[in-house]
Amino acid sequence: MTTMTEAEAPVREFKMPDVGEGLTEAEILKWYVQPGDTVTDGQVVCEVETAKAAVELPIPYDGVVHELRFPEGTTVAVGTSIIAVSVAGGGAAPEGTPAAPPVQEEAKPAAPARTPVLVGYGVSTSATKRRPRKGAEIPAQEASVATAAVQAELNGRATGTAVVEQRPLAKPPVRKLAKDLGVDLATVTPSGPDGVITREDVHAAVAVAPAPAPAPTQAPVPAALSVPSATYDTTRETRIPVKGVRRATAAAMVGSAFTAPHVTEFVTVDVTRTMKLVEELKQDKEMQGRRVNPLLLIAKALLVAIKRNPDINASWDDAAQEIVLKHYVNLGIAAATPRGLIVPNIKDAHAKTLPQLADSLGELVSTARDGKTSPGAMQGGTVTITNVGVFGIDTGTPILNPGESAILAIGTIKLQPWVHKGKVKPRQVTTLALSFDHRLVDGELGSKVLADVAAILEQPKRLITWG
Repeated sequence: MTTMTEAEAPVREFKMPDVGEGLTEAEILKWYVQPGDTVTDGQVVCEVETAKAAVELPIPYDGVVHELRFPEGTTVAVGTSIIAVSVAGGGAAPEGTPAAPPVQEEAKPAAPARTPVLVGYGVSTSATKRRPRKGAEIPAQEASVATAAVQAELNGRATGTAVVEQRPLAKPPVRKLAKDLGVDLATVTPSGPDGVITREDVHAAVAVAPAPAPAPTQAPVPAALSVPSATYDTTRETRIPVKGVRRATAAAMVGSAFTAPHVTEFVTVDVTRTMKLVEELKQDKEMQGRRVNPLLLIAKALLVAIKRNPDINASWDDAAQEIVLKHYVNLGIAAATPRGLIVPNIKDAHAKTLPQLADSLGELVSTARDGKTSPGAMQGGTVTITNVGVFGIDTGTPILNPGESAILAIGTIKLQPWVHKGKVKPRQVTTLALSFDHRLVDGELGSKVLADVAAILEQPKRLITWG
């Protein structure tokens, strides 16, 4: 019995996975393996940065590293091979060999129902990158497929004019979704009853569409992503490529600002009693070793206010023209990191006790500082808190995170002259600002929520009576 050498072993191509639904590319930050290294199923081979966060990628099979397709610092399209591994058996055939069944099996999994590789995202309004809209003319091969589909539909239906019959079957919200994503419905395979195209079919079409990137072996790819060639004085200017988290944040904020009509309301609050409670909690045995600060109590106050005014915890589904009321609160906390501003959220924060909320806040902050926040931690937020007070700022007019209804900004807490019990005294005072989507939240509802937060911070005992 002979042993297959590495040169004879089949080579499997590990492609850049979609680590977040809708993302089309990721930058290779670091390789943990080199050609010749032995790898095992589940071993992390590289770290990549998406538009959301840094993610470690595990290899899904055993073998020996044959080739790294791209160097560190290269931005690679999803679906492009990034590493080739020589496997002892059952892998794809190496380049230049005839197609074999294993190759076919590897090529097929990209179809309709995408299998998440690590952790994905929920639907995002504008943070994802849209594919280019297709023109009126399509290649002859695609045209023949579309024509055959139309003819099959005509044969199965006996009524209607030819013009109407040529249109793929889909509901108006699905047509709008396809239009927004640049998907030609004539190229989508329907899975609904009677050949109706569903939202899932459209998303699947985006997932399996061929990436517009050059072949993985072409060297010019990194050059295409380099700094613009315009000349400038490097002693007087520094140019930083906009990519990763910063680019995603910019796109999301622009989309939010020009999609959701923002309204911001302000209230100045005497938080002296809250600050005293913070000091008392630090000495409490149950809170020992936990993160106790004003943010903790403000977060709890906001959760209580949402419980009393649940209609503010909602989102706007533009495609379906529906308001989605959330019966849970995933509380986002804006965090400044070396890679830029990110907003991880505490899942089901509404159901947590104060000690549990403190634990979640501590874990969220430490993970963000280490740059290890996962894409899943930034998925599905409903309401956000941003603490600009840590920078000595009185307040601001925060922009909503896409898909959320409200965001609360906390200003700096400082001693100010304040009328207390009929006398002017030095008191701990801060200013809160609540921005909300005016399509979902009217002035009355927004004012009630902000007033409830302020009332709790002025009299923290209301956390017990209202919570």
